[in-house]
Amino acid sequence: MVSSLRARPEQTCMRRPLARRDILRLIGSTAMAAVLPRLARAAGEIHSPAGAVIRTVLKDVRPDALAAGATLFHEHLSISYDFMVKLREGFETLLATPARQGPALPPPARPWFMEDLGLMVEEMRAALKEGVACIVDAGHPDMGRDLQFLKQLSTRSGMPIVAGFGYYAQPFYPPEIAHGSEEQITHQLLRQARTDPVGAFGEIGTWDVMTPTERKVFRAVGKAQLATGLAIFTHTNFGKGAMEQVDVLESVGVNPNRVAIGHIGGLTDPRAEVLKAICKRGAFVGFDRQGGPSDSTQVPAILALLEAGYADQLLFSSDFSFAPDLKHNGGPGYAKTLTVFAPKLREAGVPDATLHSILVDNPRRFLAFVPKGTSNG
Repeated sequence: MVSSLRARPEQTCMRRPLARRDILRLIGSTAMAAVLPRLARAAGEIHSPAGAVIRTVLKDVRPDALAAGATLFHEHLSISYDFMVKLREGFETLLATPARQGPALPPPARPWFMEDLGLMVEEMRAALKEGVACIVDAGHPDMGRDLQFLKQLSTRSGMPIVAGFGYYAQPFYPPEIAHGSEEQITHQLLRQARTDPVGAFGEIGTWDVMTPTERKVFRAVGKAQLATGLAIFTHTNFGKGAMEQVDVLESVGVNPNRVAIGHIGGLTDPRAEVLKAICKRGAFVGFDRQGGPSDSTQVPAILALLEAGYADQLLFSSDFSFAPDLKHNGGPGYAKTLTVFAPKLREAGVPDATLHSILVDNPRRFLAFVPKGTSNG
């Protein structure tokens, strides 16, 4: 068990006065069982259907096999150097319009760390020691993700890895997506689910307003989700178009509780009105760029969601992509969601039991599915 996330009696109350202290004290008291019923169950147990598994690149595992630590639902372990160059060029084009805002991407460096197996093995071993039990790789073929690399990385490091798959966003689609029909894209996704050891659709993205081609891809992903049961996690441009993503997926029959809307922490809304609306629909919200100097600005929104009773629908991760953050380079490493961000929430008065539920239980429940004729490779 992750000791820093383990619920302790003296930590189920506020550490210091806050404007929200009464409600957070309620979350940390015996009334928390009404908000977080899973915490009253046996350690490691989550509510999932009979026969549910989490599909890693090496094998299918029971959800309780990952109960000893955090599962990071959106990271990157294998992206090609060529894609990173394309991503940087794409950001420069997307941000050229004054109406668009976003981060400047540093140029990728050679040697590219996600192609260095030995280095990545050491990074994964460090993350395991710091309390990470599983990592979801958010790449897929159009990012140059290498499944064999992920298999070797998991085998040598001991880190369970879930591989995402699908298509990223229109500026980065392979050429055939523009001309392919919705049914053809769905068929291609189902073929991947049958033949590759993939465990979730993601990251599936849009930029600002969803384009007709992105809508086509989202509908295809939704139809493939219905056929496989696999969860979907998305990319938004700092929360823009989040509700439309839920709308499109739900329009083809996807249950929102199989969807996590990503990069939602980019919305500057301390009252979290959009996030509450997403949660009310039943979807997860992904705070997935955590572990840096600016993530403190997202704490008020998280507190607002906890107050509203949506702790069961929060997912945390870091979207790890940059070499300076590696342990090898003096950075916090792949566990930075736990080691950098979680302490900020704890300092704000969030009980360890609540953090444990968000970091350990929620992502396992999100990823768990009952296989429908798909393969684990």
